[in-house]
Amino acid sequence: MRFSDFIIPCIIGAVLIFGLIKDVDVFNEFIEGAKENLKTGISILPAIIALMTAVGMFKASGAFDILSYAVSPLASFFHFPAECIPLALVRPISGSGALAVYESILNSTHPDSFAGRVASVMLGSTETTFYTIAVYFGSTKIKKIRHTLFCALMADLTGFIISAVTICFFF
Repeated sequence: MRFSDFIIPCIIGAVLIFGLIKDVDVFNEFIEGAKENLKTGISILPAIIALMTAVGMFKASGAFDILSYAVSPLASFFHFPAECIPLALVRPISGSGALAVYESILNSTHPDSFAGRVASVMLGSTETTFYTIAVYFGSTKIKKIRHTLFCALMADLTGFIISAVTICFFF
């Protein structure tokens, strides 16, 4: 047994003990929190469904492949691995889609290859921007996302570029 096997049970136990000390009905508070989160989940569900539908349509239409092909000359000019272009395109949209692309990169190249290393750093240093905006802004009912979207996409672009630069520098 490792210490990490006991972390979650210890946290749950600490919450229960703290509730007993403060004379708080932990179970009822848990139920109230679950009700509140269920309401939030239902309110953001349309945005998530719309996002997943748009991603599916984008991939099925072939626009994803066309965009990858169009960006490849620019990427090769900057010595960005061509294998990572699909990951850079799908990462801001879908986390699960990005994991699938990442897996295909590692299968077609080697994890210790330049493309494998760049893909690994990219996946860890960028965000699923559209999903995050849909969930968090949808739950708070914020409609004007223009500046946030631009800044978040520029941060993603910076993460993509710096991933390749960092791998070049360290390896």
